Amino acid sequence: MLAIGRLSKDSGVKIPTIRYYESIGLLPPPVRSEGNRRMYPPEAVRRLRFIRHARELGFEIDAIRRLADLAQDPAQPCCEADLLARRRLIEIEEKISRLAAQRDELVRMIGDCTHGRIEECRVIDTLDDHAKCLHARH
Repeated sequence: MLAIGRLSKDSGVKIPTIRYYESIGLLPPPVRSEGNRRMYPPEAVRRLRFIRHARELGFEIDAIRRLADLAQDPAQPCCEADLLARRRLIEIEEKISRLAAQRDELVRMIGDCTHGRIEECRVIDTLDDHAKCLHARH
């Protein structure tokens, strides 16, 4: 059994985050020692690493909960896990598209700037009137 400090070190997850994951049910509640210290089984390290990696990939808590549940039954089909990953990929692609539009708009605004006075500033002018943007949404 591992104390919370050791679990934190071995998993790379901070202690407050471990407590949070317990409170929302992502991590099963630990047993308590006679001194009321949290004590975790060795498999908690793997689960926390799984959760941490899923968070790094941007999965929401509900999706991580479902993926972690799916991981507990390795014999079942993986179509639901695949679907969750595909949904996350679509979210990422949409975000990349929005960021590219933002980048394009900023490049254009900066490029059109004459470095004169504010009353002639392309940056201020474009921010003041969204109709002057390249994209309707960014």
